[in-house]
Amino acid sequence: MSHPLYATVTLATILGVAAGSTLAFEPTGQNVTYDVAGEAFEGYLATAEGEARGSVLVIHDWDGLDDYERQRANMLAKQGYDAFAVDLYGQGNRPDRIEDRKAETARLYEDRERMRTLTLAGLAEARDQGAAQPTVVMGYCFGGAVVLELARSGEAQDVAGYATFHGGLATPEGQSYNSDTAPILIAHGGADQSISLDDVASLGEELEAAGATYEIQIYSGAPHAFTVFGSDRYQQRADEKSWAAFLGLLDEVL
Repeated sequence: MSHPLYATVTLATILGVAAGSTLAFEPTGQNVTYDVAGEAFEGYLATAEGEARGSVLVIHDWDGLDDYERQRANMLAKQGYDAFAVDLYGQGNRPDRIEDRKAETARLYEDRERMRTLTLAGLAEARDQGAAQPTVVMGYCFGGAVVLELARSGEAQDVAGYATFHGGLATPEGQSYNSDTAPILIAHGGADQSISLDDVASLGEELEAAGATYEIQIYSGAPHAFTVFGSDRYQQRADEKSWAAFLGLLDEVL
């Protein structure tokens, strides 16, 4: 099944995101509250239009689960996939200040076991809610780093692929990739000043040495966070091309 790019372009045009306007969005899915070791979390489930071909776990960026991830989940539902946006911060914890966002991400970067546990709990909740299997795991910025953490761990069951958009790429000491890791898509902006092309090259070398299946796409002139609708960093060309590449991965593995 092919996924026409014009559908993404039309959505972007309707929402005015190419002009950098504020995103107007009405969620059509449902918020889902769930418990992890006595802590409350709140994800978002968008079910596929028609029979689901599989599911996608969406991992949020550093400001927590908000309408950006809900919008992406809805877009995936329109393409025929159940989508669950996981919450890694806790119900009601959506930091506004930069220092608070840094603190939340640092908490998880410094406790990788908690990072993996919460991600796997979100995956389990998605399936408890009826999300179809197998699953592709994708994430943005901080969420992209979480995606790679899960990929390296090999702890997730029935995962058919991974995708990271302008995400953190560094591999912690003592971790590595395996040859049997599901295919990985890395979408990166060529003008990203937070994560360098040297970082991209290092990851490519690691994946190649491990014999992993991967694809790296670099979009010229695209800054960090190039997919974020309505922001001054949004680049429509890179967003559309990376989204089309992601739909191609879904089409291939689900």
